Amino acid sequence: MAAVTRYSGKVVVVTGGSRGIGAAIVRAFAARVAGALDGHKRAAEAVTQVGRACNFVVFLLAVDSGSQVVFCDKDEAGGRALEQEVPGTVFIPGDVTQEGDLQTLISETLSRFGHLDCVVNNAGYHPPAQSPEETSAQSFRQLLEVNLLGTYTLTKLALPHLRKSRGNIINISSLVGAIGQSQAVTYVATKGAVTAMTKALALDESRHGVRVNCISPGNIWTPLWEELAASTSDPRATILEGTLAQPLGRMGQPAEVAAAAVFLASEATFCTGLELLVTGGAELGYGRKASRSSLVEVPTLPPNT
Repeated sequence: MAAVTRYSGKVVVVTGGSRGIGAAIVRAFAARVAGALDGHKRAAEAVTQVGRACNFVVFLLAVDSGSQVVFCDKDEAGGRALEQEVPGTVFIPGDVTQEGDLQTLISETLSRFGHLDCVVNNAGYHPPAQSPEETSAQSFRQLLEVNLLGTYTLTKLALPHLRKSRGNIINISSLVGAIGQSQAVTYVATKGAVTAMTKALALDESRHGVRVNCISPGNIWTPLWEELAASTSDPRATILEGTLAQPLGRMGQPAEVAAAAVFLASEATFCTGLELLVTGGAELGYGRKASRSSLVEVPTLPPNT
C-alpha cells in the first residue's frame, strides 16, 4: 500500500476548531498515514483477496495530509478533547474577537514550529431567524466582530509569516453571502463581506505569492445547524426543508468541507480569489420564493384558453 502526503510538514492554524466544520478541518489536515491505513485495513484485505482470485496485482493508496495543526476555540473542554483525540494537533484557547488571543495564537504557533503555511478562518456564528425589525445595531456589531473582524484580524497578524512561506489563506464564508437568506440579514451581510474581502486580499497578496480563497458551504449538518433547527417551531419540518434544498437530496457533511479546504491548501496552486461552493447544488435552478403572506400577482389566461 502506497501513501501520498498532500500537505506533510506544513503548519496550519484553524479558528473555531473544536466542533462541526472546524473540527473536521483540524482532523483532515492532521490526518496521518497510520490512521489512513487503519481506516482502510478491511477494504485492503478484501480487495487483495479479489485481486488474487482474479490474478492481478492490487495497489492501494492512502492519503496523508500530515500537517501540524494549531487550533483555537472558546470551548476549552471541546478543544482539549479534540487535541487528545487527534495526534499532531495543538489546542490554544482563544476568542477571535480578542486581538490579544489571536496574537497569542500566532506567537505560540511560531514558537512551537518556527513557520506558518496556512490559515483557515473558520470561526463564525449564525443567529436564530430574525426579521429585520428584530435585529439591533448592537447585535450586528457583535456578529461582525466574530464573522468578519476576527477573520480580518487574524489574517493581518498572519500575513508577514505567510509571505515568508508563500502560504495561503482559506476563509469559510457561506452560500447565502451570494444568494441571500430570509430572516438572516445581518448574517448574510457578514458572510458577503468575507467573500468580498477574500477577493480583494487575493489581489493584494498575489505579488507576495500568498493565495487567498474561500469556501462557501450550503446546508452542512453540524451542531450549529441542529441548534438552529431546534430553535424553530417545527424542527423536523425545518430539517426536511433544509435537506430538500439540495438537488442531491441530502445535507453535506463537515468532512466534505474539510476535504475542500485540504484541496485548496495543497493542490489548488493556481487558484486565488476563488469562492468554492460546497453546496450540493442548492443554488441551481428556480424555486418558490414568495411566501403565503407575500403580495402575489398571478397572470391570467385569455378567455377560452
